[in-house]
Amino acid sequence: MLNKNKASSFSNSSYTFKAYIFLINTVGIIIYLFHVDFLVLPLKHWVMIYVLIASVLIVNHFLIYLPPKGNSISMDSSIYLASLFMFGLPSTLLILGIFSLIYALYRKRIEWWKHLYNFSMYNFMIISTYYTFLEAGGSVGTTGIQNIFPYIISLIVYFGVNITLLYFYFLFMYNEPFKGVLNFGLVREVGMTYSITLILSLVLFVLLKTEKYFGVFLFTILIVMLSIAFKKLLYLYQEASNRVNRDHLTGLYNHGFFKETLKEQFSDCKLLKQPLTLAFLDLDDFKKYNDRNGHLQGDRLLAFFGKLLQQAVEGTNFTVARYGGEEFAILMPNTTKEDAYAFLNRLRKEVNDTYFEGVEYIPYRCLSFSCGIAEMEKDMHESDELIHRADQALYYAKAQGKNNVQLYDKHNMCLDEIKFKQDLEALEQQVKFFLSKDVYTYRHSKRVFKYALEFGSRLDELTDHERQTLALGAIIHDIGKIEVPRDILNKSGKLEKHEWEIIKKHVTWGREIVAAEKRFDELLPLVELHHERYDGKGYPYGLKGEEIPKLARILCIIDSFDAMTTERPYQPTKTFEEALEEIERCAGTQFDPVYAAKFVAFVRKHYLPLAEMEQLN
Repeated sequence: MLNKNKASSFSNSSYTFKAYIFLINTVGIIIYLFHVDFLVLPLKHWVMIYVLIASVLIVNHFLIYLPPKGNSISMDSSIYLASLFMFGLPSTLLILGIFSLIYALYRKRIEWWKHLYNFSMYNFMIISTYYTFLEAGGSVGTTGIQNIFPYIISLIVYFGVNITLLYFYFLFMYNEPFKGVLNFGLVREVGMTYSITLILSLVLFVLLKTEKYFGVFLFTILIVMLSIAFKKLLYLYQEASNRVNRDHLTGLYNHGFFKETLKEQFSDCKLLKQPLTLAFLDLDDFKKYNDRNGHLQGDRLLAFFGKLLQQAVEGTNFTVARYGGEEFAILMPNTTKEDAYAFLNRLRKEVNDTYFEGVEYIPYRCLSFSCGIAEMEKDMHESDELIHRADQALYYAKAQGKNNVQLYDKHNMCLDEIKFKQDLEALEQQVKFFLSKDVYTYRHSKRVFKYALEFGSRLDELTDHERQTLALGAIIHDIGKIEVPRDILNKSGKLEKHEWEIIKKHVTWGREIVAAEKRFDELLPLVELHHERYDGKGYPYGLKGEEIPKLARILCIIDSFDAMTTERPYQPTKTFEEALEEIERCAGTQFDPVYAAKFVAFVRKHYLPLAEMEQLN
């Protein structure tokens, strides 16, 4: 069902959404009036109708709460289905109509159109289920094994109509594609709920058949007791969850919970094409404060600052956590980096004006923090990339003198030459393992590095940082082949299917190897995704177009070019020109067409003349 507690502004909705609501409500009312009949029911049916209405009201008051995240379900569908199977359509529609009117008067704070939409949804579901039940051979008022198949089929229809109407509701409200609105997780969760609904509806059906009013009483008591029991269970669950997920000092979420939440939000926002922004905050000169005031007072400062952050995000959908030490993180879904900057810079000034004992002895003479902000971009593959960028922006903010907020800007976030050389030396040591196992992979990695270094330096759209990242990723991109058996790596003939599957795993093995050292996190997309294809037919994930990170798309072209032109005994080798023609032919399918054209031009200008001279000699 549509969540009756979630308010959204109808006046600000799109025209398509308003038209959809108007259509469903209008048709729902018409078919209700067409099927309901207030005159044909005998008095004893009216007594049962009033009893069932009371049961529906009680059931909707005592919702069954389920962990996690305060989910809840109402068992009113069980009552409607039991009534449908026992008394038929007119009685059930009367129960629905009278309950909906009472509930609308009772819950006046809910917008009228939501009451009407829920009423119309139930109409569609109940009426379609009734006719399905009859068409499947079901008999109203009859229990027995012969009705099991009609029960199951009619419930599937009930479930399907509900999911379909909800799908279009969210589709028109948020204007999102099918996969972003209706996913397997939602279908699975709702399906489980309706499985419970079916069982409870059959329980009530049997009680109505044998005990009538007392049966309704027993069923209602059962639901109330379940509600109380699950509410207690939820309380215990949340208590245990808070102990696991909360930082004991500040009361904020801890590092582990935050990382899991970030992964979920990253996946959801990427799927729905919604903005997601991450901010890292670091208390300025906290070590100096600790040295002067002691660690106990330092803990009080951390708790105080955590409380300020918690108050700042109240009323928002932001998640704030203590990331580690004096570093905090705020995750801001549906928020652009510009809005995040305005929010955090305003918070920074408020913190500056908030006194805490002892801050007058640190450099700024007030409580202050440095902040780095990064927004998810469409070519990001994992949440760790967002963390890395926010961390770089924080580093830059501290380098700018602290007590400031900085947005991630790739033009400012460049590695220095000394660090680049140190990283390169460390990666080359790992690649040297190939010398004893597969000298061809070692030499291939060195050549791809050389191409990446030279080609990257000629791409004006890349920053210095991106050029260095591309080069480092190139030297280490095939490190996962360390795990591939020697006989498969050096096989001269065509690979068997199972051998090819092993070769394909080198990208995920490589990712695991590189991920062992956090300093190389930014290279992970290049190692893992350099065999993804622009048309979505690559591996390991089948990413397509700009879903593949830019540097991985570039590396794919360079890697393929060298693989085609590498000389190996007993294997055909393409000339430079033949390889370039192959890249041009596959531009737009295997390769990014823009970078394919630039690479072809680069090779023809800087390498082809040399290759032709070698052939002449």
